[in-house]
Amino acid sequence: MKRVSFAEFGGPDVLHLTDAEEPHAGPGRIRIAVRAAGVNPVDWRIREGQFQKARPIELPAGVGQDASGVVDEVGEGVDGIEVGDRVFGRGLSTYAEFAVLTAWARMPEGLSFEEAAGYPSVVETALRIMRQAGVEPGQTLLVSGASGGVGSAVLQIARDRGITVIGTAGAANQDYLRGLGAVATTYGEGWAERVRQLGQVDAALDLAGSGVIGELVELTGDPQKVISIADLTAPDFGVRYSGVTGSVPEALAEAADLISRGKLHIPVEKSYALAEAAAAHIDSQAGHTRGRRVVVV
Repeated sequence: MKRVSFAEFGGPDVLHLTDAEEPHAGPGRIRIAVRAAGVNPVDWRIREGQFQKARPIELPAGVGQDASGVVDEVGEGVDGIEVGDRVFGRGLSTYAEFAVLTAWARMPEGLSFEEAAGYPSVVETALRIMRQAGVEPGQTLLVSGASGGVGSAVLQIARDRGITVIGTAGAANQDYLRGLGAVATTYGEGWAERVRQLGQVDAALDLAGSGVIGELVELTGDPQKVISIADLTAPDFGVRYSGVTGSVPEALAEAADLISRGKLHIPVEKSYALAEAAAAHIDSQAGHTRGRRVVVV
């Protein structure tokens, strides 16, 4: 089978489309014929070796953790899923023709494979960091870098829960944020003052890693009310860096419920072929994403 892998840490140029042995579903796992794989910042952070001290991997290694596809192997001990089912979930080396999933859910009716591949990690992350920030219905949440995949999920989940969101993004994405129910404002010079004029902030999320942790702490008045998924210096400010995965099966179940009720939709901004994985990473690292990017198999 074909899969994207890298044999050394580095820039996007270390990614190559290679021939590899097909993986197989062990106990408690399923294998899918991949139709699409989600592109997440964690993918290129791993490729660069940023997590090697905390979570070392052996090289050569595959790329990707989110995928959608059709089940073609069911491991021992797995119930409630059959060969031929359409699923989306979390797994290993998902930029490939076949991938083993460790967590999955059936795709809601009417959802395309490309759309489905963009949900697993972003919804799990959104649910986890909202819980860690302790934001409650009736409160106001500030989201810095709100137009990407995680931000898109946070805004819609918050709206469903009765939480007001102030979102920052580039000028081109202001209407997009408003369409998801946020009070929108631009980042850049004077952004913190613009937020103050919009009202009290009870908790804040840093999704872009653009050096705003200090201002987020000032706006909330409490570093314990700020969570970052993008700035490794966050602990220097007393702010929690959230990089530990929560319950993926629970997140997938909630995602399927929200999608089925019409409460969650994250658009696919751009799709790439497997051979274009390096371009997908370049675009992901550049930021300014509106929704999700996916690799189509």
